[in-house]
Amino acid sequence: MNIVYLHSHDTGRYIQPYGYQVPTPHLMKLAEEGVLFRHAYCAAPTCSPSRAALLTGMSPHSCGMLGLAHRGFSLVNPERHLATYLRENGFKTVLCGVQHEAKDPADLGYIDVLPVESGSDDRRNATLAAEYIKAYRSEQPFFLSFGMFNTHRAFPEADPDIRADYVMPHAMFYDHPDNREDMARYMTSARIMDDSIGIVLEALAQSGRSSDTLILYTTDHGIAFPHMKSQLYDTGIGVSLIMKHPGAFPRQGAVDTLVSQVDVFPTICELLELDKPDWLQGVSLLPVLTDAVEQVREEIYAEVTYHAAYEPMRCIRTPRYKYIRLYEDHGRHVAANIDDGLSKTFLMEHGFLDETREQEMLFDLYLDPVERVNLVGRPEYSVIHQSLQDRLTSWMKQTDDPLLTGRVAKPAGVRINKSSTLSPSEQDYE
Repeated sequence: MNIVYLHSHDTGRYIQPYGYQVPTPHLMKLAEEGVLFRHAYCAAPTCSPSRAALLTGMSPHSCGMLGLAHRGFSLVNPERHLATYLRENGFKTVLCGVQHEAKDPADLGYIDVLPVESGSDDRRNATLAAEYIKAYRSEQPFFLSFGMFNTHRAFPEADPDIRADYVMPHAMFYDHPDNREDMARYMTSARIMDDSIGIVLEALAQSGRSSDTLILYTTDHGIAFPHMKSQLYDTGIGVSLIMKHPGAFPRQGAVDTLVSQVDVFPTICELLELDKPDWLQGVSLLPVLTDAVEQVREEIYAEVTYHAAYEPMRCIRTPRYKYIRLYEDHGRHVAANIDDGLSKTFLMEHGFLDETREQEMLFDLYLDPVERVNLVGRPEYSVIHQSLQDRLTSWMKQTDDPLLTGRVAKPAGVRINKSSTLSPSEQDYE
């Protein structure tokens, strides 16, 4: 069995298979032929921590990736990366494009690193990955990680056929020309990402390997808009997750079970019939993929410690309820943790930074899926509040979360913006 791991930047679930009018036909076809997880969540809505959690099968605070790799954070044990694990179990490990877990991909276990071009058009790099697949002649199974820059900001200009006048901004945003334009540009970036995936999947089909290759598509976290990326609302931690392998699990269609990206590593272990490393914190999804069970977990956990700036928070999410706790008491948005763009500018011009935030939030997602009504303090929800609070604390203790003992100090040499900084691009560091 080969493995092709396709991953985009900052896409959340804002693609066609999840019901959005975003031009992603190749992902739609993959979803129709494979399994679409409707309720998949990352372990952290920030780039390096999310990817590190997926690829080590551990929470970010357990694997050590508490912030961004390009700002100086690193894995405590890079040899626990999935690429190293697969290499040690007989795979040829190949990287094409983006990885965000280490300065040197060789430290993660990649044998071949394709010489990609820098820039925001992933289609050029997809062609390199496609050529590698078609030229591959060895009987040795391969693990190919194809990482895309899209749909990260800065977005390209909107394509002529994606007209902002006829685009609806996300429900979190007022229907204003700037917000429509921002979404139109996102949609154009998503099209580039989908075109790139199509190139790789076509090469896989032409090589005759589709029937014995696990295809996995996901993204690191929510889209790079306010209230989304770097936040623990579902718009931040909700991710796309599509898996396909006709031989190993013929199941097709959508499933509604709650899953975390830390479940991917143990799933691959079980698919390959390999021993699971003792550091894994997730559970295998194979019983769901084979229709043996309806669900494999009752809750997921997610966290933020550092992004561009320090903004520590933790959450637990069950199928119905979400509990979020913030660990700083200033009660304000941290603008440096929001990528610059039209939607951010619109909000900041209209008082966004004057808003206050509660340190504890409880949401009934059946009644309030957009997480606007904080139920903390309501007597009828007191038992649920206490239960989720206790479960979150128990998980933090079990996983040795450093936040339990107070502020998490930044490691030496790490670059962190001040919490008062307005943009992550400003060189205004602590």
